[in-house]
Amino acid sequence: MQILDDGGISRDATAPVIISASRSTDIPAFFGDWFMHRLDRGYAAWENPWNRQKYYVSFARTRALAFWSKNPAPFLKFLPLLDEKKIPYYFLLTLNDYVDEGLEPRIPDLSNRVETFIALSKIVGEGRVVWRFDPLILADTLSVDDLLSRVERIGSLLRHHTRRMVISFIDIAKYSRVCRNLRNERVTGIREFTRDEMHEFCSGLQGMSADWDLSISACGEAEDLSEFGIRRGQCISGELLKEEFPDDRMLMEFLGEPAPADRAGGKNVPFRHLKDPGQRGPCGCIASKDIGQYSTCMHLCRYCYANAGAHEVEEHYRAYLEQAGRGVFPESIAGTREGI
Repeated sequence: MQILDDGGISRDATAPVIISASRSTDIPAFFGDWFMHRLDRGYAAWENPWNRQKYYVSFARTRALAFWSKNPAPFLKFLPLLDEKKIPYYFLLTLNDYVDEGLEPRIPDLSNRVETFIALSKIVGEGRVVWRFDPLILADTLSVDDLLSRVERIGSLLRHHTRRMVISFIDIAKYSRVCRNLRNERVTGIREFTRDEMHEFCSGLQGMSADWDLSISACGEAEDLSEFGIRRGQCISGELLKEEFPDDRMLMEFLGEPAPADRAGGKNVPFRHLKDPGQRGPCGCIASKDIGQYSTCMHLCRYCYANAGAHEVEEHYRAYLEQAGRGVFPESIAGTREGI
């Protein structure tokens, strides 16, 4: 479809039904003002991180928003405005405990994050807040048993405030940027799971989930973990949208019905006919358009694949705050990087 950009120029734009905000950066934590401004404007832009080509995204047909965050507290003030727009939304809220390892240096302390999770759940409902423990990491000082203990401590606090848990196992070797960031931050001893350790962890998690009554899935994981009651992951989830927003006719028409063989879960992923072609093969997410940008997240997690380096992120965010202070919100989050 065609839109008029901020300069009054006609542009070709995609018009997705589902917006992802965002796998690449924490929009609720850092760019809430930008998001709400662009939502009011009716479109946003996304820049390809490799060639800087700009693509336009219209919200004209948007019927669902999926927010990814480690700290949605700054965004809570916008929820009444979102509700007025009558666009269904839910949160994928990552709540880890790597305090002792110092892997997430700029996020609030654990108790505050738990409080925010519970507060958000009470506002929007437990079905619309998904708990992500992501990524799962082992270290010289962090064993499978240690990690299970941390997960159990958090899960016991969240058990009545969510219905779904998503886990993912860290991939270090596959991502050169992760290796480089860990090396630049002088982080040592972090490692991936062996297959036996993965199964040991999932077996322990299975015992906990029986008490928590949570649906658990594994994000982007090729290993079949169904013997532990863990499904293949679908973070942008047709099932969740069907359950939480059944009265949204346009959204239900887009989703359609999963194939009969998919409804049982297990090895199959529901709504496979809508699989997002832009994601990894094992990813079960349905089609959406992400509007975030690499190298913009000020959490500066040591293991992050989306940040090229702390200096670039800090300079970008400084420029963003300067422009936001003047009421200027560029078409893309990356727009404030010009001149850095």
